Amino acid sequence: MNWRTDNLWSLVGRYFLIALGASCALSAKAVEHEVGLNPIIHDPSKILGPDSCTKCHEKEMQSWHGTPHFSTFDSLHRKPEARAIADRLGLASIKRNDTCVACHYTEQQVGERVRVVAGVSCESCHGAAQDWIALHNDYGGPNITKESETPEHRQQRIETSVQAGMNNPANLYLIARQCLACHTTPDEALVNVGGHAAGSKDFELVSWSQGMVRHNFLRTGSALNAESTPEQLRVMYVVGILADLEASLRATAAATSKSPFGIAAAQRAAGLKHKLYEIDQLVTDTYINDALDAALGVPLKLNHSAELNAAADTIGKSAYDFAAEADGSKLAAIDPLLPTPNHFKNQ
Repeated sequence: MNWRTDNLWSLVGRYFLIALGASCALSAKAVEHEVGLNPIIHDPSKILGPDSCTKCHEKEMQSWHGTPHFSTFDSLHRKPEARAIADRLGLASIKRNDTCVACHYTEQQVGERVRVVAGVSCESCHGAAQDWIALHNDYGGPNITKESETPEHRQQRIETSVQAGMNNPANLYLIARQCLACHTTPDEALVNVGGHAAGSKDFELVSWSQGMVRHNFLRTGSALNAESTPEQLRVMYVVGILADLEASLRATAAATSKSPFGIAAAQRAAGLKHKLYEIDQLVTDTYINDALDAALGVPLKLNHSAELNAAADTIGKSAYDFAAEADGSKLAAIDPLLPTPNHFKNQ
């Protein structure tokens, strides 16, 4: 067996005994100096609120209203298990602390006051909109429609909106990394002290995004919530694995003790290494190859934060570039790995 196979089987053998002693393709080169690898931290002063999206995205808003992302605003603070976590952390209000608000709510500054205005909403995923909302729907002039916009202007519009802080789904990695910023629960005290679950253990981007929370109205002119094509799902699956592995390595790097948080992060990263290896065995792709090499080259142990974060950087860059350039029609070999519709979450 070669070096990679040896490392993979060593990884699998240790999986449950880990010693913890992380469309229009958006040009990778055009924004490589503007797009960071870390998820966006929302500035409440730049949050416009979900109502600002309704005029152009009414169908998306209706879809959102039927999701747990929406209902958490009215339900989370009433749940006994959420109250118990807050009590263990010494938090008086679930809606008035940075720990809970960061992932469960949308916070907006109005005047001098910062307040929670919604659950997980548009800007939670796409970024605070103040700086980009006018850019992302400027099709080239007052009389130019989306349908008559030139390809060159569309490319420029997308890149400009990303540079202004938008997680534009033209590059799926920008959305995936934002999902994983919460679904890996990268907060040691929240897990070890608060008793919060160490991430959504069964999170996988395709199955978690193509059920109840799917809102593919844009490509049908807001008429239908279109199903994603097989080609799109293939790219989404790979990007999701890469983004999850990146986030899990970063969480492993942040662990300071052999405790539930660190152990769960390392186990998650180990499982994702194996999934990436499976993908790599089925397709030939430089970005996947580079990401796997980076992942297999670092130990999932304490006191290796520099190496783990460096590997995560490489994987994040590979994920961004893969999402920008991948051709899903050439990834049919991974179809057996993809979840089927009956496994999509919250049908």
